[in-house]
Amino acid sequence: MSQQAVTPQSQDFSAWYNDVVYKADLVSPSPVRGCLIIKPYGYEIWEGIRAGLDKRFKATGHQNAYFPLFIPESYLKREAEHVEGFSPELAVVTIAGGKELEEPLVVRPTSETIIGEAFSQWIQSYRDLPLLINQWANVVRWELRTRPFLRTAEFLWQEGHTAHATEAEAEAETLQMLDAYADFAMTEAAIPVVKGRKSDIEKFAGALRTYTIEAMMGDKKALQSGTSHNLGQNFAKAFNIKYLSRENVEEFCWTTSWGMSTRMIGGIIMTHGDDKGLRLPPRLAPIQVVAIPIYKNEDERTAVLDTVHRLVKELRGAGLRVHIDDREDTPGFKFNDWEMRGVPIRLEVGPKDVQNNKAVLARRDIPGKDGKQFISQDGIVAQVNDLLNAIHDNMLAQATTFREANTHDIRTYDEFKALAEKGGWARVWWSGSNEDERKVKEETGATLRCYPLDQPGGAGTCFYTGKPADRVAIFSKAY
Repeated sequence: MSQQAVTPQSQDFSAWYNDVVYKADLVSPSPVRGCLIIKPYGYEIWEGIRAGLDKRFKATGHQNAYFPLFIPESYLKREAEHVEGFSPELAVVTIAGGKELEEPLVVRPTSETIIGEAFSQWIQSYRDLPLLINQWANVVRWELRTRPFLRTAEFLWQEGHTAHATEAEAEAETLQMLDAYADFAMTEAAIPVVKGRKSDIEKFAGALRTYTIEAMMGDKKALQSGTSHNLGQNFAKAFNIKYLSRENVEEFCWTTSWGMSTRMIGGIIMTHGDDKGLRLPPRLAPIQVVAIPIYKNEDERTAVLDTVHRLVKELRGAGLRVHIDDREDTPGFKFNDWEMRGVPIRLEVGPKDVQNNKAVLARRDIPGKDGKQFISQDGIVAQVNDLLNAIHDNMLAQATTFREANTHDIRTYDEFKALAEKGGWARVWWSGSNEDERKVKEETGATLRCYPLDQPGGAGTCFYTGKPADRVAIFSKAY
């Protein structure tokens, strides 16, 4: 692991981000353009995200399945808006087994079409509804400009797909899964998010409505961190997903889809990281506690390591993820390494600690002496658990304070353009058309991130058109 410092965020946030993902040992380059190797430490963060989401999905009645990576090209063409939205990003297989295929196969960009075809076969009557399926998979979208975790040609995600008897049930499902994403982001990733509805321009290709959770990154840009789509009957009609109702009438189903990807790892890095590297939220950190023995000679080494192994055994027995760093390097080298990798707690034990039945806990979220506390070795599990919870709460509070401080109520377009230049979120009254929205994006680089579900009520004046407006929108530059 590199001991080189990262580029300061204030100097170049993009360079800082790239430094961190490589120096914290999350990824490695691959020989395929636009693709990355996710190394074990990075993949363990994804496993934590997966576990946190999966338990939420299963608690709401969803089951995991797996669908093919290859999708007949004709399937995508059956939903016109959908194929138009994805066509520039498609990777297509035309030759296989040394022969040209009769029909090209698209490498999965998303699975609405192939799952829709399966649903049409699985659903016959109202008794088969709701059908609640989730898939953990990889997808390919041939991006021209890539960035680790945030935008790569291949990435990992989950995609939920459900079918319902009524529009109301589909809408309830769509919002329920949005709530699951928001709960995960705040409860496990310590990322405060705004739940909202996407504009017609920004919604998913083929959807009736798209909902999103938006998070503010450390450079004040927005990151769309998870989306949930009410697909209406568009895909049901394209793929003939019908059911026989209680009244013996054949009806089209109402379907949904929703997803969160490895982009969330990028969100965690950019929400919490600092100039020393990663700061990982305790509930997702692959290593929650790193134990560092400190000694000068062989006698001290034996006594210190015996104590460290005893304490670590106790912590692991309580289900905590603990690593012992017994490398033959200086404590300072090790401290820097684990700060770069964002481990929430550093447990230090030296010869005097052994004699006095003490230990030191150092918090990653609070630098220097303020983040250190001297504890008794007795009851270490409870003390570490309490500290991990305190770190989570502090990281969530810090991120929330930062977002609120950089969200501004904007009344005029001149104010808006100035904010877009310096960075931050604009909270505005909005009654503009799709064309107005496109012009704002073209002129400022800022996009309509969402209409927050939590609306203030009342009415105001649109900052762009000057016309009366009855809803508030968030605009920002985004990833």
